[in-house]
Amino acid sequence: MSLKLKAQTVKNLGVFNLVRVAVYQLGIRSGLNPVKRLNQASISGLLFRPATCSRQLKCTKPYKLSPFGCLPELSVKKLKWDNSVLTDHRFSEMNKPWFKLSDFDSNVGDIKGIWEVSRFDWALGLARDYLYGRDSALDELNVTAKNWLAHNAPYLGPNWKCGQEASIRVMHLAFTAKLLNQVHKPEPALLALVKAHLQRIAPTISYAVAQDNNHGTSEAAALFIGGSWLVINGDDSGSHWQKLGRKWLENRAKHLIAMDGTFSQYSVNYHRVMLDTYSMAELWRQELELPSFSNELTKRIGLATQWLYQLIEPLTGDAPNLGHNDGARLLQLTDTDYRDFRPSVQLASVVFLKTSAWKEDGDYDEALSLLQLRKPQNKLQTPTSFHFQQGGYIGLRNQSGAFALFNYPKFRFRPAQNDALHVDLWRDGINLLRDGGTFSYNSGQDYIDYYGGTQSHNTIQFDGHEQMPRLSRFLLGGWLKAKNVNFDEHQLTGQAGYRDYFGCEHHRAISLTETSLIVTDQVNGVKDKAVLRWRLAPGDWQIKGKEVTSGNHNILINSDVKIKRLEIVEGRESRYYYQESSIPVLEVDILSDGQITTEYQFRS
Repeated sequence: MSLKLKAQTVKNLGVFNLVRVAVYQLGIRSGLNPVKRLNQASISGLLFRPATCSRQLKCTKPYKLSPFGCLPELSVKKLKWDNSVLTDHRFSEMNKPWFKLSDFDSNVGDIKGIWEVSRFDWALGLARDYLYGRDSALDELNVTAKNWLAHNAPYLGPNWKCGQEASIRVMHLAFTAKLLNQVHKPEPALLALVKAHLQRIAPTISYAVAQDNNHGTSEAAALFIGGSWLVINGDDSGSHWQKLGRKWLENRAKHLIAMDGTFSQYSVNYHRVMLDTYSMAELWRQELELPSFSNELTKRIGLATQWLYQLIEPLTGDAPNLGHNDGARLLQLTDTDYRDFRPSVQLASVVFLKTSAWKEDGDYDEALSLLQLRKPQNKLQTPTSFHFQQGGYIGLRNQSGAFALFNYPKFRFRPAQNDALHVDLWRDGINLLRDGGTFSYNSGQDYIDYYGGTQSHNTIQFDGHEQMPRLSRFLLGGWLKAKNVNFDEHQLTGQAGYRDYFGCEHHRAISLTETSLIVTDQVNGVKDKAVLRWRLAPGDWQIKGKEVTSGNHNILINSDVKIKRLEIVEGRESRYYYQESSIPVLEVDILSDGQITTEYQFRS
C-alpha cells in the first residue's frame, strides 16, 4: 500500500479526529484518563415499583428476547450475561477491568454476542407486557435486572467496555421508567445504576465523537438523558453531563447529517439507530419540560427522517441492505420484524415533523400508543424519485411500483463498503437485485472481505481488485470521487462514474421504465478482465444464450465486445446479523474495455 494512499486517507479522516483518538489511547495506556480510576460499590435494590399509570388488557404472548432480531427466542429467565448468543461460548473474564479486554480477540469470538442481551431490550419488552396486563412481567423485570447487577459489577467485564453499549442501557432504562411513569421519584438503585453508567461514558466521549458515527450520538443522548434525570431528582452532579450531552447532540446533528438527510455512516440500519436515538432524546426533553433543542437540530433530524422514508418499501417496511448492518435496533416497542423500518420512521416523523409517515393504522403505530403520542392526521408526501446529492443516492420510482436505488461515491466520511455504483431493485415488496449485507465484524478476514467487498454488490469489479483497498477492519483507502453525475426525474434516469486508484474507470447509466430496468456500463482500463455481477432474488434462474430467465422475470445481456463468460454462480447474503443464506449471482466477464447493457424485465 503506497504511503501517498495512506496519507490521503489520514487527511480524509480529519486531523482533529485523529488527535482525539490518540489522546484517548494515550490516556488509557498511561492511566491519565479518569475512567481508569473509577470505583463504584456494587449496586443492589429494586429498580422498578408497580406502576401508577393506566394499564390496558391486551392479549399478547409473554415477552421473549430475539437476539439481533433473528436468532431463536430466549426466555428472559434464562439469559446469561457471560454467554455469547452467537457462538454459545462463555466469556471467562467477567471480573477483569474493561480496559484490559479486547473487542476482537476474546474466546467468545464476536463480542457483540455478549453485548446483545445486556442492551436491556428486555426491560422495555417486560414493561410493555406489564402495561398490557401481565402482572408477573414486573417481577421478571426486577429479578432479571438484579441478576444482571450481580454478574456485572461496575466497570468490570465486557459489558462495561464500550461507551455506546453503556449508553444504550441508559436510554432503555430511562424509557422503561417513562413507560412505567417512574421518571420522577425513581427508585434509588435505578438512579445509582444510571449514575454509574454516566461516570463510565463521560471520560471517553471524545473518542466516540472522533468516530464520526452513531457512537457519538448514542453517548451524547445517554449523557443528556441520564444527566437531566439526576438533576430533576435532586442530584446536581448530573448538570455537567446534561450540558455535555446536549452540546454533542447539537454538534453531531449538524456535523453528521447532511442537508439532504444522509447520515455519515452510509448505512440504512445505522441511520435507523441514529433516528431512534434522537427521538428518545427529544421525547425525554419533552417529558422533563427542558429547553428546546435548536431549530437546526430539529431540521436535520427531520431531513434524516425523510431520507429513510424515501428508501422504505411500504408493503413490508424493508429497505435496501445498504452499508454496515450489525443487528442494532433501539426502542423495540413492537413485534414487527427487525427489517421493518416503519416504526422508527413513524415515530421520528411524529416527533420531529409533526406528521404521520403512514396515515393508515398499523403495527408500526404501537410505539405512539405506548408513549402516549397523538397520531397526526396529515401525512408525508408519497415517496417519489429523488436525488440526494450530498450523500450520493439516486432513487427512481415508476407508476407500476418498481423502485431502483443507485448509489455513487460522495464521501465526506469514511466509506463502509466497496459498493460504488451499486443498484438495488425492488418491486411489489420483493428485492430483485440486492446488496450482500455485513454478516459479522469478527468472523475472519474472508467474511469481511466478501461482504464489504465489490463482489457483494451489483457493480463492476476490475481485475480482481477492490474499488477501494482495505487498510483495516473498518477503514478503506483510496476514497472514490464521482464524476459525470446526472439525474432526470421526468425521464427516470441517472448516471455517474469514477476512476479508482489503479486508473480503472467505470461509468454507469440507469433507466427505469414501466416494465424494465436498463443499466449501461462503460469500463476502461481493464488489464485482465472486468466482472459484472447481478445478485438475484432466489428462484429457478436459467441461462438461454444471452438471456437469463426465472419464468416471471428476464434479464437480457448485450455487449459491444466479446462476452467471455456468462454464468450463474452461488453467492451469499446476510439480511440479519450473523445469518447468511445462498443466492444466485449472475456474473458476466469481458476481457477488454467495452460496454455492457443489462435489461432486467419484470412483468406488469
